[in-house]
Amino acid sequence: MRQYIGLDVGGTKVAAAAFVDGTLSEPSIQPTDTRSAEALLDELVGVVEALRGPDAAAVGIGVPSVVEFATGRIRYSVNIPLVDLPLRRILAERIGLPVYVENDANCAALAEATEGGEIVVKDLVMFTLGTGVGGGLVLNGRLYRGATGAAPEMGHTIVGMDLARGAPVAGRFPQEGSLERLAAGTELDRLALYAAEAQPGSALGRVLADRGRVAGRDVVEAAEAGDAPAVEALRILGERLGIGIANAINLFDPQEIVIGGGVSRAGDLIVKPAREAASRFVLPGVGTACTIRLARRGVEAGVLGAALLAKMEHEQEGVPALG
Repeated sequence: MRQYIGLDVGGTKVAAAAFVDGTLSEPSIQPTDTRSAEALLDELVGVVEALRGPDAAAVGIGVPSVVEFATGRIRYSVNIPLVDLPLRRILAERIGLPVYVENDANCAALAEATEGGEIVVKDLVMFTLGTGVGGGLVLNGRLYRGATGAAPEMGHTIVGMDLARGAPVAGRFPQEGSLERLAAGTELDRLALYAAEAQPGSALGRVLADRGRVAGRDVVEAAEAGDAPAVEALRILGERLGIGIANAINLFDPQEIVIGGGVSRAGDLIVKPAREAASRFVLPGVGTACTIRLARRGVEAGVLGAALLAKMEHEQEGVPALG
């Protein structure tokens, strides 16, 4: 049985697993080495070699980057130190296996649209909320990558900018007013700190007093226990996401909008306000067949999608099978 290795590279962690005969192994997870491009490349090679079996056929890698899919070149990254780098060629030479490089959210979208390695949801938009906000598109049964292979960058759509005097001067990415700036896990950390400082008697306030810091995971735990400031923080983040979802529904009228990534562990505490906000800004008559749901694959989505990408592309002998 051929083995396909999938890697999901994030700003904080690298997950890896092997896909053999329709089954994904338990993903291994380790911190991302972001000291330099060389350090991260060494880490990726080591992760592959640790998983590699005698029947290894190909490797798929999902990265939080703008990727030129045809060549596997990283054009731009926000949260990892890989920029203007021929990642596919470098890793293929070092590993000695075919390597396919894809945006991480596209990998997650592929996993969510498939069952048993076959696409079953033909039109799907994926939002991944982690260190940043990623996006993946399956349109008409194929991954959509755009003219250069860079699409879609859902996190860099603008959802909250004051344009009264025209467009402001652009800053560094993620831009002010972008979905990534307003709805990523790092923003939930900021909302947690704001809530804890504003209401020191709350559960979040007590965490801050005890530990000297508070993070997004504390918001989820406190909200699940009924802490009002924590619930409010998730409502704010969810409604911001909902504006991005409304834009996606208005643009693509998909069958499914899927919310994944680490922040999605908040479940209905974030999905409910996202649905409600999206419903207010979707044009009447659009999105009537669209379901907004949590990712079913959980933390496995990215790594499974990367492995499936490797399998599908390798079986086509290098001819892109998904768009």
